[in-house]
Amino acid sequence: MEPLEGLRVVEFAIAIQGPLAGGFLADMGADVIKVEPPGGDPNRWFPGVNWPHGRQTPGSQFLSVSHGKRSIALDIHTELGRDALFRLVDRADIFLSNFREDSLIRLGLGYEDLAQRNERLIYAVANGFGHEGPDRDKRMTDQYAQVRSGIAGVTGEPGSPMLIPGAVIGDTGGAMGLALGIMTALAARQLHGIGQRVRSSSYGVMVWMQGWELNHSSITGQLLQRDGPHHPNVPGIVGIYETADGGAFCVGVGSDDAWREFCDFGGIPELADDARWDSFEKRSPMQDIQWVEHSRELRPDFARAMRNRTTAEWEDFFDQRRDDIMYQRVFDYADVMADPQALENGYIVEKDVPGVGPRKMAGQPLQFSATPASAKPWFADLGQHTAEIMNELGFTREQIAQVEAQKNPQQPMSRRAQTRTR
Repeated sequence: MEPLEGLRVVEFAIAIQGPLAGGFLADMGADVIKVEPPGGDPNRWFPGVNWPHGRQTPGSQFLSVSHGKRSIALDIHTELGRDALFRLVDRADIFLSNFREDSLIRLGLGYEDLAQRNERLIYAVANGFGHEGPDRDKRMTDQYAQVRSGIAGVTGEPGSPMLIPGAVIGDTGGAMGLALGIMTALAARQLHGIGQRVRSSSYGVMVWMQGWELNHSSITGQLLQRDGPHHPNVPGIVGIYETADGGAFCVGVGSDDAWREFCDFGGIPELADDARWDSFEKRSPMQDIQWVEHSRELRPDFARAMRNRTTAEWEDFFDQRRDDIMYQRVFDYADVMADPQALENGYIVEKDVPGVGPRKMAGQPLQFSATPASAKPWFADLGQHTAEIMNELGFTREQIAQVEAQKNPQQPMSRRAQTRTR
C-alpha cells in the first residue's frame, strides 16, 4: 500500500509545472491519468541539447515528469472526446492543470463547471504569475518567473551580469507548490467534507522560497546584493572556493582550533593567531553586526589557502574534522548520479528509458514508514491506456476504436498552443 493509493487524478497539463505535480502524486501511489491530445503532449518530442536519440525515445523533460501515469489520447473538441473527459472528472478526486483558466472555462472545464459535476473534486490549477492582477494571463516559462521573483538579481558576481540558476527552479518550485496545495485541500476535504479550487503559480512559489531574503531587505530598508560564491545574507567566509586542481568546496570553519589547523594546512600560518580573525564571530559573524564587513576581508586569504591544496588533499583534511568544519565538495551531475547517499536514499534510481535502456534518473525525496512510496519506473506511450480507461468508463468497442483512430503522434500540439499554459 502506498500513501495515495486509491486516489484518482485527471491531469490535463503540459510542460513541467503541472505534469511534475502529477508525477509526484503518481510516485505517491495515485492513479494519474494523463489526458493528451491526439498528437501528444509536445514535450514528448522536445529533445534539449546533446540529444542523440530518435523519436522512439521521449524527451528528457517529458520523462522527468510523466513517470507512473496512464495516458489517454483524446480530442476534446469532439463530442466523444469531451464525454470521455467528463466521465473521468466525474470519478476523479483531483483535476490538475496548468492551462490558463480562461481557456479552461471556454472548454467547459472551469472550476464552476466541474464542481457542479463532482462537488468533492479538488480542482488544482497553476499558472505563471498568479491568478489575480494585471499579469494573470501573461505568458511565461521558468526563466521569466525566476527573474521576476528577484533571484536573478542576487545571483552572480558583484558588478557582473546577473545569472539564472542552472535548474528550472521556477517550474519545479511551482509544481511543489501545486502538490502541496493539493495535499492541503485533500486534508481539508477529509476534515470538512468539501472540495475546492487550489491555485498556485511559479512566481508565487519563487517569492515564497525567498521569504528570508525578501523580508530582510524590507526590514532593513537595504536590498541584498549578489555576492558571487557567497549567500548575499550570510556574512563571513562561508562560500565556494576552488582547489589547486580545479575542484571546489563549500566551506565554513567553526572552532578556533580548527581555524588554526586550516591555516597551517592551507599554507597561511601567519593568519592562524592573527588578532583580526581570532574568533568565530570575527570570521563568520552571527550575532555582532560590527564584524559583517570586516569578515569579508578574510575571503581572499581563505581562497588563497584553498588553492594551495588539491581536491583530494582537502577532502581528506575535512573528513577528519567534520565536527568542526562544515564542508561539501561541489558535485557535478555525474557525481550526483554515483553518490551513495543519493542511491541509498532513493534520490537517484535506475529506470528503463524507451529506446535507450536502463539509466540512472531522479527518484523521489520522501520516505514513509507505514505506506512507502516509490519512484515509478515506467513511462506510458501516447494513448497507451486509451482502450483500458475508456472501457473502465463504460464506452463501447466502437467508440473506443473511433477515439484510438484519431491518435496521431506525428502531429504534436504546436508550440503556440503550448504557450497558453502556466
